[in-house]
Amino acid sequence: MINKDFFLALDELEASKKIKKEAFLEALESALVSAYKRHYGEANSIQVKLNPARNTIRIFAYKTVVENVINKDKEVSLEEARQIKKTAKIGDIISKEITPKEFGRIAAQTAKQVVTQKLRDMETQIAYEELAEKEDELTVCVIRRIEGKNVYVDLGKLEAVMLPSDQIPDERYNVNDKIKVYVKKVKVGPKGPQIMVSRSCEGFVKRLFEQEVPEIAAGLVVIKNIVREAGYRTKIAVYSEDSSIDPVGACVGNRGMRINTIVAELNGEKIDVIPWCSDTLEYIARALSPAKVLMVQVNDEDRTAKVIVPDDKLSLAIGKRGQNARLAVRLTGWKIDVKSLSASQNMEEFKEIEEHIPEEDFELEDFKADLGEL
Repeated sequence: MINKDFFLALDELEASKKIKKEAFLEALESALVSAYKRHYGEANSIQVKLNPARNTIRIFAYKTVVENVINKDKEVSLEEARQIKKTAKIGDIISKEITPKEFGRIAAQTAKQVVTQKLRDMETQIAYEELAEKEDELTVCVIRRIEGKNVYVDLGKLEAVMLPSDQIPDERYNVNDKIKVYVKKVKVGPKGPQIMVSRSCEGFVKRLFEQEVPEIAAGLVVIKNIVREAGYRTKIAVYSEDSSIDPVGACVGNRGMRINTIVAELNGEKIDVIPWCSDTLEYIARALSPAKVLMVQVNDEDRTAKVIVPDDKLSLAIGKRGQNARLAVRLTGWKIDVKSLSASQNMEEFKEIEEHIPEEDFELEDFKADLGEL
């Protein structure tokens, strides 16, 4: 069976799509075997050989030489075998070309299907490889469909899913809306590439800061840690080795322009930008922002901290449903027990850490007096 046009088409595909001809030939040989068995019987043991040099497609049947033929599809008599190969003997495997004349039409249809599928697979693979490089990055996409609670977005040649856990609570999504997402994970699954995107993870907020704050993008300001309860509050600890740079001021921007842009993208989510420091007591106090802290005492062995705050700041320090304190724990890595001033009765605890109390936040003598009256 000769098909010069087919092989010329493969040459053109190799040149235009940068896909090696061998990839098509291997897939086509396998597909032609399946097509032959569909039309001429599953029992046949055959092999399809494509020869680009001669522009030929040939089909060979393989049969075992036996003394008494029982299965004609798989066996051949010694007499018949020696007509093909004079030295044939019992037990040999004999091949014979059996290319049917009418198989040309079947081969043409099969070839078209294989080439189309191979092109689709290769384009998907290329798109996957390009997107894999964007893992852990932000991208703008279009919402294509919503099924149940899952949101499916168009990333060009591929589709990604945003699961409920990756969505910002109470945020509404509509088909054809453009949204900014964080490419959380790109992997190959049983059904092809699987892309997970998110708007609720810490990485989403981190990349937003890198986009809006040039000092972070340049490495002059470093994000030490970031924790988040999506839709409600984020705490981010920042630091700069350059004493001339205010890391918090850089994140907030002139008149809050930078932080406001990020908050708008997060639909009003509160963001506490905290200056990181190596002093554990000070860092824990700052982590409970926006509440003012009067005193911090830590136990290094079990990494626990006792914190005293003014009575009127207790609810602020703990936060709604314990959210502020919970985020402070995650940010610092310390278990924090927050108490109000009136609930604290141990004067010795205060004396041990007196030097760590931020004097600008309250009058030291007034605090001692208040504590002594308890």
